[in-house]
Amino acid sequence: MRRMNALDALRLWTVVVADTGDFNDIAAYRPQDATTNPTLILKAVQKPAYAPLLAQVQAAHGAAPLDERVDRLLVRFGCEILDRVPGRVSTEVDARLSFDTEATVARARRLAALYRAEGVDTERRVLIKIAATWEGIEAARTLEREGIHTNLTLLFAFCQAVACADAGVRLISPFVGRIYDWYKKAAGASWVEAEHAGAYDPGVQSVRRIWNYFRHHGIATEVMGASFRNTGQILALAGCELLTISPELLAQLAASDAPVERALDPQAARAMELPEVHYREAEFRFALNEDAMATEKLAEGIRAFCVDARKLDALLGAGG
Repeated sequence: MRRMNALDALRLWTVVVADTGDFNDIAAYRPQDATTNPTLILKAVQKPAYAPLLAQVQAAHGAAPLDERVDRLLVRFGCEILDRVPGRVSTEVDARLSFDTEATVARARRLAALYRAEGVDTERRVLIKIAATWEGIEAARTLEREGIHTNLTLLFAFCQAVACADAGVRLISPFVGRIYDWYKKAAGASWVEAEHAGAYDPGVQSVRRIWNYFRHHGIATEVMGASFRNTGQILALAGCELLTISPELLAQLAASDAPVERALDPQAARAMELPEVHYREAEFRFALNEDAMATEKLAEGIRAFCVDARKLDALLGAGG
């Protein structure tokens, strides 16, 4: 009998999600869901294997506005991914709309409509990714009421998570690795890796705080840890509903026979003393401003996604 590897052991408590736009890499690791973002799609679409997808979109929709062609390309990738996973795909709204609620809602509605036109059951199989700004969270509130489910991304602060829960967001993606990066850079030469590994990793601690709060208060919003730098961060969150993992780290887990223990326990979370909190807009903005790490990483993340969105525009514009 084959010994269970670390990836299989992780699946006992956590839904494994592939963090990639490269759908040819997905099948080997049997993830339930898959997530994409502008950076991942940009990397994938520049590979020769995916050039036909770009060409097909240009041939069929070359006369359409550029933003529509981009959305059609994203949905084309999403449909290919859905052919390879049994669950959901997350497709991201243009990050340049992160501070525009109405425009985010309109773009999300169009993405959902494009999926439906391809025969996809969007209520069960699609999550629309939106940056967890105040405006993005308010857009998600509207979309969730319409049955368009959302995945709030670029989430670094507790206040973002609480506001998402209050808005009825289906899923949030707190970023473990980017939090870790910030604290490591801030510490400089005084950083001792061994003292900040596993459960002591600041990114892991952030997700655990959110997860414990959600489970303690019976909040339905799913938590999906994201942006991992190493397998230790992943295993320290075993028991989280979902974890979205790059193909490289999926391969490392599949090659490892290290024991995996459940790190997050809903019964323990329910027994904690965690007061309920809520944030109005002014309180949310102040709490986010007080968190230097979250403020900087949110802004940095939006800027980086905007850069790649412009590059994707250029690729599609060149063929239009």
